[in-house]
Amino acid sequence: MNPFYPLVANRANHRCEYCHAPELVFNFPFEVEHIVPMYRGGADAEFNLALACRSCNLRKGTRISAVDPESKTEVPLFHPRQDTWNEHFRVDIEVGTAIGRATIVCLEMNSQPQIIARQLWIRLGLFP
Repeated sequence: MNPFYPLVANRANHRCEYCHAPELVFNFPFEVEHIVPMYRGGADAEFNLALACRSCNLRKGTRISAVDPESKTEVPLFHPRQDTWNEHFRVDIEVGTAIGRATIVCLEMNSQPQIIARQLWIRLGLFP
């Protein structure tokens, strides 16, 4: 396990810092990911680490930006250490910002399985 996991997981309240999935409902710990990948100059330090569910981590990969589907311009992805989740996303994962829209599309946060899971988590009182 990543040595930073306890710090990162506690700071994130054991939620994916991208889609806010609750770690509690999974049968394994979430992943500690580099917000800015090391090969892009990111540091292996707590300020550059985020807790991510497997789905978000795999889809984000080494990306730090994506195309906003509305403006068709490349914008940065949501950055958990610099951006505030509530400014870019709502409970239904709808949004009005370019960063939010690009992140939603890139990480497929509104895929059918994600929507079904969120609805269940809401009913269980685990989301947002």
